[in-house]
Amino acid sequence: MAEFTHNDFVRIQRWFYDHTSINLKDNKKALVSARWQKRITQHGFSSLGEYFDFLNNDQSGVEEEIAINLLTTNETYFFREPKHFEFMERVIIPRLLTTATDRCVRIWSAAASTGQEAYTIALEFAQHYGIQRNWKILGTDVNSEVIRTAKRGVYTLEASKRIPLELLKMYGAKGVGKDIGWFRFKDELRSKVNFTCHNLMKPLPTNTDFDVIFLRNVLIYFDLDDKKAIVNNMVDKLRPGAWLLVGHSESISGYNDQLIQLKPGCYQKQD
Repeated sequence: MAEFTHNDFVRIQRWFYDHTSINLKDNKKALVSARWQKRITQHGFSSLGEYFDFLNNDQSGVEEEIAINLLTTNETYFFREPKHFEFMERVIIPRLLTTATDRCVRIWSAAASTGQEAYTIALEFAQHYGIQRNWKILGTDVNSEVIRTAKRGVYTLEASKRIPLELLKMYGAKGVGKDIGWFRFKDELRSKVNFTCHNLMKPLPTNTDFDVIFLRNVLIYFDLDDKKAIVNNMVDKLRPGAWLLVGHSESISGYNDQLIQLKPGCYQKQD
């Protein structure tokens, strides 16, 4: 393992915060060293400090993208925290069926990772709102590598075990030949979902307003002031009466006075 000094880590903390607004805690030293070790070896450096100097001087932006991707955590799976999807099925979708008949319904998966959350939302909307209706999902993440995975829409059959079998048969296709053990969402569903890179600390560069925003299990990585700034960015993109869903263990009460809490993890922008 490459040499790793305290000063190296302080510099990395500052650099990572400047690029992602995420604070690397002091207990993440081992994680940084382990995840960057392969790049250090590939470039022939003897210490993490040498690699970091190279990273700072790389004008192409390629190494910066790789380094950020290696340090961002992306734990996700299909139908994670199912109570949100039950709430969407019982409350959100019935409301939209009566109030959004003449426009496109838009949903934002604001920390999309490798896409499982966005495709879960798509499966729910296909089943309960109707695949032929006018709706779109945007998935964003700061990590460009996971966004590439999400765009492909290809996952292991092992990962599909949480997806109801009827939905998997309807909207997924099993791989054959060299692709045995994998499945891909059909174009009919994938056409409803778009993915792009985005830093949550920055306003989303679109004039689109959303009916639902999923912001789950990501605020824990930010300081309080940054959490509030992110939530305010979300509220600015919500239609009046729209919903913001955060992780069940997260509370954003008091972050923005336009939000009212309906139940744990479920907030609505006042109409």
